[in-house]
Amino acid sequence: MKPFNPALLALALATTLPASHAQQQPSPTVPGYAYGQRTLAKAPYTMADLKALQASLLFTEEDVKALRQSKAILADQTDAVLDVWYGFVASTPELVYFFSNAKTGKPDGAYLEAVRKRFALWILDTADANYDQRWLDWQYEIGLRHNRVKKNKTDDAPSVAQINFRYIPALTIPVTTTLKPFLAKKGASAADVEKMHAAWVKSVLMQSILWSQPYIKDGEF
Repeated sequence: MKPFNPALLALALATTLPASHAQQQPSPTVPGYAYGQRTLAKAPYTMADLKALQASLLFTEEDVKALRQSKAILADQTDAVLDVWYGFVASTPELVYFFSNAKTGKPDGAYLEAVRKRFALWILDTADANYDQRWLDWQYEIGLRHNRVKKNKTDDAPSVAQINFRYIPALTIPVTTTLKPFLAKKGASAADVEKMHAAWVKSVLMQSILWSQPYIKDGEF
């Protein structure tokens, strides 16, 4: 792995992110965002598999309600949330590596920005808590895009071949921990904030488990 240079990442982000952090509602026409498109492959896991996984995670209808409550709270905060998450990535060389140019070792600003736009939509999709076959197929596609099967293809990025799986479930903690203050910004009760946060922890972990499928040997998922 190339040595981490925070100045290079700061420069890459500065050249790709808006000068102002004024809120911009992401558009479903973001390049590479394919939720619900018929071109997606059908997930190799079923709706019954999803329900079994949710039961194992103690994920209930109360969590669905809490996630949907969070959508209105987070809808105009996605850019600020992403600033925090990208700041965490910038300070973690183990993660910056997966957004680097494979030849130069430098962070790829265009790749970072392309992913950021879809990441904003992912926040809203997670909060929407719509667990149908379209959502399941999209989770499978996201997993493929983390794995060497499809990583870099969506954005034609000159980056490293795949994201090592161990970092995917690990990100459940920084993502959900740093999200909690944003859930508390719109006047929700402390109890509701706790419910929304707990639902987000379960949902992000559930998604990271589904994304693991391309990394697992056949018959072992």
